[in-house]
Amino acid sequence: MNELLLAYLRHAQQHYCDLDGNPTDELRHIKTACRFVRELYGEQTAAAFGPLALKSVRQKFVDLGWGRKTVNARVERVRRVFKWAVAEELVSPLVHQALAAVPGLQRGRTKAREAEPVGPVANDVVDATLPFLNRHIRGLVEFQRLTGCRPGEACVLRRCDIDTSGAVWRFKPVRHKTAWKGKSRTISIGPKAQAMIRPFFTDDPTDYLFSPARAVAEFRAERSAARKTPKYPSHMARNETKRVARRIRPPAARYSRMSYLTAVTRGCDRAFPPTGALARRPKESVAKWRARLSDEQRDAVKVWQREHRWHPNQLRHTFGTEVRRVYGLEAAQVLLGHSRADVTQVYAERNESLAAEIAKKIG
Repeated sequence: MNELLLAYLRHAQQHYCDLDGNPTDELRHIKTACRFVRELYGEQTAAAFGPLALKSVRQKFVDLGWGRKTVNARVERVRRVFKWAVAEELVSPLVHQALAAVPGLQRGRTKAREAEPVGPVANDVVDATLPFLNRHIRGLVEFQRLTGCRPGEACVLRRCDIDTSGAVWRFKPVRHKTAWKGKSRTISIGPKAQAMIRPFFTDDPTDYLFSPARAVAEFRAERSAARKTPKYPSHMARNETKRVARRIRPPAARYSRMSYLTAVTRGCDRAFPPTGALARRPKESVAKWRARLSDEQRDAVKVWQREHRWHPNQLRHTFGTEVRRVYGLEAAQVLLGHSRADVTQVYAERNESLAAEIAKKIG
C-alpha cells in the first residue's frame, strides 16, 4: 500500500495543479485521505485492501468528527487511488470493483454529523468586522459583497484582467472553479465596485489588487509615521536585521482562499470577543488567557467563536439571496456564474446583458 500511495501522490502532484503549475485544494484533500490509509494499512498489500478495510478507514473519518458529506468525498478519493492503479495495471480490476460496492453514508442512517448548509451572513455582522481587517482584506470583502464572486476569484483580481471599456466593467479571471472544464467566467463590476477598487490600482497592471506584501508594507509605513521618537540609523539597521532574521517566508503577492479565510476569522475573533468569565483580562496575553481557563471554559470559547465567525463564501450567499429577492432566480443564477451544459449561445448573450444591467444598479 505504501508504494501504491506514493506512486499515486506523484501522479496527483502533476495532475491536480492550476494553469501556473500550483497545486490545487484537491491535492491537499487527497493527501489527507491517503494519510489515514497509510497509517492503518500501509504495510499490507494493495490487493488485500478490500471493502472491510475501506469501511475501517471511513470509520476513522467519522471518529474524527468530519461531516457526512466530507467523509463520503474522502472515501471516494481513496477509491480513486485504486481506479488509477487499475488503469496503470498495478492492481487487479477486481480490487476496485469490490471497493465500488461500499455505499456512501446516508443522511439519518449514520453517526457521522450532518454539517449545516452554508447560509448568508448578515450585513451588520460584516460591518462590525470590517474595522478589524486590514485595507486589502476589507477590499476583498467589499468586492465580494458588490459582485457576488467567489473568494478565489476576488483574490486573483488584476487590472489587466478587467475590461474597462464600458459603463460596467467585465472581469474575466484566469483562475476560477470551472476553468479546468474549459469554461469561461465573467464578473460584472458596477459603479460602486469600480469606485471601491480604484484606490488599489498600481502602475503595474499585472499586480494583484489585494496583496499581502503591500498590506505588510503599508502597515510598517503607518507604524513608522506614528512613531513618537526619532529613528536613528542604529535603530533602522537593527530593525532591518530583525526582519531578515525573523522572516521565515516573505509575504505573498496575492491572498489565497485560505489566507483570506484566516484573516477574516482573526478579525471576527477580535470583533466579537468572549464576554464574562470567558473574556481576556486587560493586557493579558493569549497564552496566559488560555492557561487560566479550565477545559470546560476553553470548550465554551470554541463554541462562542464558532457561533460568532463567518467565512468569505457566505458573502456570495448573501449577494445571491438579495439578488434573487429583488430581481428573481434567473438574475441570481447569471450573476453567480451558475450554468448548465445545454445553455445556448443566445441564452448566454442574454445573460451577460442582464448581468450588466443589474450590476449597474447594485454593484
